[in-house]
Amino acid sequence: MKHYKKDYGTWGSEITANDIASGSKSLTALALENDKIYWLEGRPTEGGRTILVAKNCNEIADITPSGYNIRTRVHEYGGGSALVVGDEFFFTNFSDQRIYHQKKKNNPDPVTNNNGDRYADLHLDKKRKRLVCVREHHSKLGVPNNSLVSVDIESGKVKVIHDNCDFVSNPRINKSGNRITWLTWDFPNMPWEGNVLWTGAIDQDGSIIDKKRIAGGEDESIFQPEWSPNGDLIFISDKNNWWNLYKYDGEEIFSICPSESEFGLPQWVFGQSTYGFSADGCIVASCVSSGTWRLGLVNNNCFEPFDIPFNQISDVKVSDSKVIFVGASGLESPQIICLEINTGKYEVIEKSRMNTIPERYISLGQSIIFNTSRDETCYGFYYPPKNDDYMEPDSELPPAIIRCHGGPTGATSAALNLSTQFWTSRGFAFLDINYRGSTGFGRKYRESLNGLWGVTDIDDMVSGAKWLVQNSLADPERLIVRGSSAGGYTALASLAFRDIFRAGASYYGIGDLLALARDTHKFESRYMDSIIGPLPEDKFIYYDRSPINFTEKLNCPVIFFQGLDDEVVPPNQAKSMVSALTSKGLPVSYLEFEGEGHGFRKAENIKKALLAELTFYCRIFGFSNRDMQTDLDIHNLD
Repeated sequence: MKHYKKDYGTWGSEITANDIASGSKSLTALALENDKIYWLEGRPTEGGRTILVAKNCNEIADITPSGYNIRTRVHEYGGGSALVVGDEFFFTNFSDQRIYHQKKKNNPDPVTNNNGDRYADLHLDKKRKRLVCVREHHSKLGVPNNSLVSVDIESGKVKVIHDNCDFVSNPRINKSGNRITWLTWDFPNMPWEGNVLWTGAIDQDGSIIDKKRIAGGEDESIFQPEWSPNGDLIFISDKNNWWNLYKYDGEEIFSICPSESEFGLPQWVFGQSTYGFSADGCIVASCVSSGTWRLGLVNNNCFEPFDIPFNQISDVKVSDSKVIFVGASGLESPQIICLEINTGKYEVIEKSRMNTIPERYISLGQSIIFNTSRDETCYGFYYPPKNDDYMEPDSELPPAIIRCHGGPTGATSAALNLSTQFWTSRGFAFLDINYRGSTGFGRKYRESLNGLWGVTDIDDMVSGAKWLVQNSLADPERLIVRGSSAGGYTALASLAFRDIFRAGASYYGIGDLLALARDTHKFESRYMDSIIGPLPEDKFIYYDRSPINFTEKLNCPVIFFQGLDDEVVPPNQAKSMVSALTSKGLPVSYLEFEGEGHGFRKAENIKKALLAELTFYCRIFGFSNRDMQTDLDIHNLD
């Protein structure tokens, strides 16, 4: 029953900042070994520490002892930092980036030297008792070197087995141990733009010989090569616009299950998995279409989905007759699911949060399509204000947050996100946009951002905001644009180059594109060649699309959040924007966080940032909320 009639934005909510900061843990890197289920668990309440956890029967136990944090810094984004083999575990420790070997629950032993090298994408070569993995070697002389290496488990000896490329990933050895496959790519490509699939024979000394290029190229992206039980090489390619499954039998390549949906993902991190093989050799796979994920069997070139209530699926791992994955829906936060392939029945193994949010506070995302510039189409999910404790006011439209996801080669879904519900349950409308360049809509949609970052993505944010206004779903005088990382850039650029938003929030966003090109890490150092243009030829374009150079056009309040250890978007980006806007006399707030990198992991910082953002909007738009903070410093606001 609704009890109160209050203005939008002033509603009290049972979805608290503390729930979001401390109540949720990340669940990634699933493994299924000897009927035990393993996963990596990121814990905000432990300073963002990530550990290996196992479930055996009904018992869940921590595997990683205190003092260790499983996380690799290869490419800065990491991934592929742990490997489970029977009752043995290998992992990269965050503080020293060394590989460690742990047997059962014993203390881990270091395998590699403490020389600053970083390791990721760990894979076991059982036949030779070694790991094959990606090594990123840093020196004071210049750009880091990425190579494919083997690491002897007993001696720790590291041997380079492939290094004539800028980047390498996905080393996988077949069941008999005589062949290996891997991916490479070179500047200026990112792996989702163009990479190459290789195979080779393994010589007696462990070297790779008879290297053969199988697929991929400058305009074809390969994802997740795996050896099938019968020795075929399965992989995902987008050569026909969609990331679809293919098979290489040693002589020819065959299409498996052609579909206008995506079985692949952009390789921002190592170790991603969207499919696996059952005991009888069938492929169990996940795919996305129009922002919605499904899981199913691939049979006779057809995709047969399971009847399960999840619209977001990740980390798919298959063993015998079981498949485990991380699933989420509009009503459920991410949780580890174990599904019986033969029956389609499933059980929940672990939840990212234990507290259940009452459905009366949950706003379900509505898939929308709207027109945008160049007579093209854009996609998104609209969340109306929702809190059954309150009646909506009669003659008021809600403030609206328009969010741009990161990447920009990323995507959003309609899975339950408590950060979104934090706003909708307080009376804000929320529009989450898959702007042009997003993943999950085919290669052509992804490439529609090429040369146009800072143009079409902004057009899409503006078109989405106008769609809300035209449909009487938002107050045109209280439109907010919000984003993180690359989404933070789109948010700042939308404020500088358009005049529709009345406030903005940038989480470790980019204000100066030339500074980013100069300061960022190796992995993304040439990313902007495709989405803006090469340097130095297109230097003027970088200047013209950098909000820092046009602060005179920016005429609304902005709040900035920045981690001081961020190597992807260095703190000077936010500080320069704050300085310029403060000098201009605009209301500006800036919060920086020690010990945080690109993305906040510590519970206290997540909570502080969210409440500061709410307080900022309340004070800017002149309404109050019971969760407002009194200590937020906003420059130039009387």
